[in-house]
Amino acid sequence: MDHTSLREAVIAAARSLHKYQLGVGTAGNVSARIDQGYLITPTGMDYEKLSSADIVTMDLHGNRAEGDLKPSSEWRFHQDIYAARADVDAIVHTHSPCATALSCTRGGLPAFHYMVAGAGGSSIRCAEYATFGTQSLSDHALAALAGRQACLLANHGVIALGEDVESAFKMAQLVEELAKQYLFSRMAGTPALLDEAEMNVNLEKFRDYGKQD
Repeated sequence: MDHTSLREAVIAAARSLHKYQLGVGTAGNVSARIDQGYLITPTGMDYEKLSSADIVTMDLHGNRAEGDLKPSSEWRFHQDIYAARADVDAIVHTHSPCATALSCTRGGLPAFHYMVAGAGGSSIRCAEYATFGTQSLSDHALAALAGRQACLLANHGVIALGEDVESAFKMAQLVEELAKQYLFSRMAGTPALLDEAEMNVNLEKFRDYGKQD
């Protein structure tokens, strides 16, 4: 995808955070990998007012390569994820209500539902707490994302990864839906967890899930 189309995809995803109730105001951010860097939403700007020129181009050394606006305050974990994970080409960060509420308990999503495997493991971890925008937060996020496509951030929100902006956004939606189901199940009683063997079966099945021959 060319840079113009990628910018439009980033803007569309940022605007959809409100539409799909994954955040309010300027909470959350979106980025997409490009050669030698990435595109990211600017800090503190109304997503409905974003234009293509407002999307900031960053290199992989923390420098703004193009654009007049400052990048998202969370640019650091976007950069570190791209540097560490060659399989990731887009990142969506949300403050979606149910997942954020769960993150405030500093607990992740265990194997209460087989769809947890959709994020790449038998659980969706919660990263340790650190102040937003810091290197410590980025380091904790990378640890929680090891072998996973998503994690919670303690007292903060969600990071969702994908091979493109659309798949990263869908991963953020999945995490929010699972968090809602998990919170409801805890209200109803004690969730019965699937064992490691069953989750391994589900992980294997997800390798071909949704793919047509």
